[in-house]
Amino acid sequence: MANTLVIFRREFQAYFSTPLAYVFIVIFLGLTGALTFYMGNFFGRGQADLQSFFFFHPWLYLFLIPAVTMRLWAEERKSGTIEVLMTLPISTTQAVVGKVLAAWAFVAAAVALTFPVWITVNYLGDPDNGVIVAGYVGSILMAGAYLAIGACASALTRNQVIAFVVAAALCFLFLTSGLEIVLAFFRGWAPVFFVDVIASMSFLTHFANIAKGVIDLKDLIFFASVIGFALFVNVAIVEFRKGA
Repeated sequence: MANTLVIFRREFQAYFSTPLAYVFIVIFLGLTGALTFYMGNFFGRGQADLQSFFFFHPWLYLFLIPAVTMRLWAEERKSGTIEVLMTLPISTTQAVVGKVLAAWAFVAAAVALTFPVWITVNYLGDPDNGVIVAGYVGSILMAGAYLAIGACASALTRNQVIAFVVAAALCFLFLTSGLEIVLAFFRGWAPVFFVDVIASMSFLTHFANIAKGVIDLKDLIFFASVIGFALFVNVAIVEFRKGA
């Protein structure tokens, strides 16, 4: 655990040593505000909730989180510092977990900075704050799944642009797998069981349930499973490409 924390601190501090952290936070806060109050029609809905706020999180993460993860391993490989990292008295698992936790903490901090929206809705009405807390929990869990997938993509290449594109594509598949336009393609020839499996992989479906205040164990297990499996694959990729 101590070694993981060392990697965590190293990576977390690295975000704020470059303009990346500040650019991400400003863009994230600006987009969440604009989408919530304008496209989400926050005031026009006349309802004291943050449904219009959380509705856009999966789509924002689709583009912003790959921008955070694209440097995790690609930059290490391109600059040659991965060899130095792997010679330290740490395991590959500790390095992978430490990097993803640092990215997760950074994104969670950005999400926490949206608290003025929560204050606003409490000032204007009497919302169910339990539902809002559930929405934040679901958003951060979903962000962790995006980050774990993005870290895998970054481990595959030394080119950050390719890492971004691959991560965005993979996350898009998970995001839209539950939409009818996707399921309709499979219904014509695939067994019902297979179609149900594809539908169950949708980030939108699982996050929507939590954002409504329904914290179901199956949704928590889903996100935990995606994160755990992605971390396992990440470790395998880094181990395989050590000498590459």
